[in-house]
Amino acid sequence: MRLTVFWDRMNQQFGATYAQSVAKDYVMSELNGRTIEQALADGEPPKKVWQAVVATFDVPSKLQ
Repeated sequence: MRLTVFWDRMNQQFGATYAQSVAKDYVMSELNGRTIEQALADGEPPKKVWQAVVATFDVPSKLQ
C-alpha cells in the first residue's frame, strides 16, 4: 500500500480534518503504543498501520 492510498483511506474513514487528529493524537496498542504518525515516521509500512486502524476502528469493508 502506498502512503497516498493510506491517507486517502484515512480521509474517507474519518474526514480530512479528523484523520489528521486521529493520526497525531490516538495511541494504538496495535502499533506498540505509538500514534499513526509515530509509526509511519519509524518506518512501519503503511499497510501494517492501516491494518491497525482497521483493527481499532469500525472501518467499512469497502475500505479494508
